[in-house]
Amino acid sequence: MPDRKYRHRGYQDEERHDERRAPESGPRERPEGPRGRGLGAPTVTVFRCRMCGVRQQLSGSVALDAVCTSCGNDLHTCSNCIHFDTSRPKECRKPVPVRVTNKTRRNACELMTPNTVQEFGSDRPAVVTPDGGAVSSQRAAFDALFSKKK
Repeated sequence: MPDRKYRHRGYQDEERHDERRAPESGPRERPEGPRGRGLGAPTVTVFRCRMCGVRQQLSGSVALDAVCTSCGNDLHTCSNCIHFDTSRPKECRKPVPVRVTNKTRRNACELMTPNTVQEFGSDRPAVVTPDGGAVSSQRAAFDALFSKKK
């Protein structure tokens, strides 16, 4: 048993060097493939409606008459643009000739670029339920497993 009361780092370390673990020899083996949600995890580029957050189908640019599939709001707006910045003059990072007053309404700005983000992709296979069906949501799989039989 050590004769010192305090064992935190820096408190008379020169007397305790024999108690420390010896470092492992050789490099550690790393598992293959991405681990969790860090670097190397699968990602996907998505465009979401600024009002409700629902993922939208995007093919290049947003059409002038495009509306959200969930809430029905316009998608060709300043709030859905990558150049939208409330701290900049005219609330846009690009030099626009006239300020757009309502940022959530449809406008005919030619500089509009959809605000896309990188999200973690789901490379997990679908969960198989006891009756043989496949369910993509783990919560739905839990409900299917513990639901009462009729």
